[in-house]
Amino acid sequence: MPGTRTNRIVTANPPGGPEVLRIETRPMPQAGPGEILIRAAACGVNRPDQIERMGFYPAPPGAPEGLGLEVSGHVEALGDGVSGFALGEPVCALVAGGGYSDHVVAPAGSVLPVPAGLDLVEAAGLPETVFTVWANVFEIGALLQGETILIHGGSSGIGTTAIQMAKAAGARVFTTAGTEEKCDLCRQLGADRAINYRTEDFEAIVTEAGGADLVLDMVGGSYVQKNVNLARPGARLVSIAFLQGSRVELDMMRVMLKRLTLTGSTLRARPVAEKARLAAALRKTVWPWLEAGTLRPVIDTRFALADVRSAHERLDSGTHSGKILLLP
Repeated sequence: MPGTRTNRIVTANPPGGPEVLRIETRPMPQAGPGEILIRAAACGVNRPDQIERMGFYPAPPGAPEGLGLEVSGHVEALGDGVSGFALGEPVCALVAGGGYSDHVVAPAGSVLPVPAGLDLVEAAGLPETVFTVWANVFEIGALLQGETILIHGGSSGIGTTAIQMAKAAGARVFTTAGTEEKCDLCRQLGADRAINYRTEDFEAIVTEAGGADLVLDMVGGSYVQKNVNLARPGARLVSIAFLQGSRVELDMMRVMLKRLTLTGSTLRARPVAEKARLAAALRKTVWPWLEAGTLRPVIDTRFALADVRSAHERLDSGTHSGKILLLP
């Protein structure tokens, strides 16, 4: 709030389950050169936050203290050299840390205006997902119109965004999810085929349908070989997380015979300039989809910042669909 001299952040020290999360008070952050101070309206809760809370995803050097990788709110202050934004303007931003806060400092290049017609609070569920999907599906994965993509975890924040963005780009979308309700959501978002991985064999289904040109995988483990098996010649397999583990046994002969590309990425540690480049691409291509209503963030639940432990319990349960938000 204006005039507040302190700022709440959320920490996890020592690491562990949701019970280790603490709300701590720090001095009010200041916008340095090239930065914007945002008075937060909402903060997104993401799998990387869960992994950091557990002690397996340390913040990169120089990242703001505290959990949280995305935020929406109003511009509170502009650092030296920042232009193109006005005080009080509604914005959303990707940050390297400290997103679960009343006030958040973000590099100006990672800040985007809230798309016209989109609720300010809902906009907090955009940055981590749209940056991730654009970087991995459209840049690294090079998805083309008319190609077939398999998206694992279709009801997750990343999955619900990837389905909509892939459809907006003219792709055929297959996706996996763990319940019939989640599969229904995926179909409502545009998936051509939603596969319940608990009752159906996604490898057989996608293979029978002709295979996939691109796979977006956040599961890892046994899924990696199955992804290789169902891939078309020349396909790209992009890994962004490993819910089943990052160490796998793989038949590389199939990779070679099919001329597959196995790759992946993380987003948090990328240089500020790289994130600014991604933001510019999003503003050019994805923001028109948002403003046209072709793409919308799917919001699961909203919690007060003071109830951050319940938000993480919801995340840990795996029963959510779409994004979980915190409201300072």
